[in-house]
Amino acid sequence: MDATHLPVMCDEIVELFAPVPPGVVVDATYGRGGHAAALLQAHAHLRVVAVDRDPDAVRAAQARRDREPTLAPRLSVHHAHFDEVAPVLDALGVREISGALFDLGVSSPQFDDPARGFSYRQDGPLDMRMDTTAPLRAADVVNDYDEARLAELIRTNADERFARRIARAIVAHRPVRSTRELADIVTAAIPAPARRTGGHPAKRTFQAVRMEVNGELERLVGALDWALGATVPGGRVAVLAYHSGEDRIVKRVLRAAERGPAAVVSPYVHEDRPRGGTVRRLRTPRHPSDAECARNPRARSARLRAVERAAPAVVGV
Repeated sequence: MDATHLPVMCDEIVELFAPVPPGVVVDATYGRGGHAAALLQAHAHLRVVAVDRDPDAVRAAQARRDREPTLAPRLSVHHAHFDEVAPVLDALGVREISGALFDLGVSSPQFDDPARGFSYRQDGPLDMRMDTTAPLRAADVVNDYDEARLAELIRTNADERFARRIARAIVAHRPVRSTRELADIVTAAIPAPARRTGGHPAKRTFQAVRMEVNGELERLVGALDWALGATVPGGRVAVLAYHSGEDRIVKRVLRAAERGPAAVVSPYVHEDRPRGGTVRRLRTPRHPSDAECARNPRARSARLRAVERAAPAVVGV
């Protein structure tokens, strides 16, 4: 593993998947492969089928397999989005999974390369595509959406309270050609007192545009529903979310699964069961430790939620 790559909450992820039945765990957002490698090294009973929508990540994964041949029999990596896992598994003859991991953050190589256009701190083209073969770029969103649509996506995707002011400023400065230009426009649109707290003023707007470019929220519900349905009893599904919009969706889907026929139960639970219920309720999500946040500041906003597929109820018991 690249020594500069620090997979978020890796120890917690390894612990989570320790008790799952032998079989395949899907890494639905492979990235640099830190979580996948840790799972394979810690748990001999597991194989990992990983997908990533970034062709660069898939090429890097193949090169890593060549460097570490002991991983090759238990790891396969495929170019696909996380809501396209089912056909990948069908082609491999896999019908059920022992679990799935979704790490919804931007990977370090994507964020650190100015040419990818994700960073508000470095100058680069307005791109932000996780899949570099996809047609929609950040430049299309920033320069072509009307003011109302732009304000709505900034508000919805990032909980940005100054969304309308920011959208108005972007429209007034079109065409916007680079990430630095966009960051400067957003910063100037936010009142000075608000710019002094909460990190970089453009962070939320860049997040909102990135999520629009990549269709992140629209595809998340279906992917989670599929994973919950494909997981065997005793298997687990874990999700790392990094902002409130994502986490609200994850929380809603997992709580619905607790009440529904999928019958899932959180590993982080109280021992008592709700009256009339068949599964136990989720606790508050886990967060990175202070020590991890000191080592890796990008982990600070992470929230880990996880559920375990329950065995079917036995009639008459």
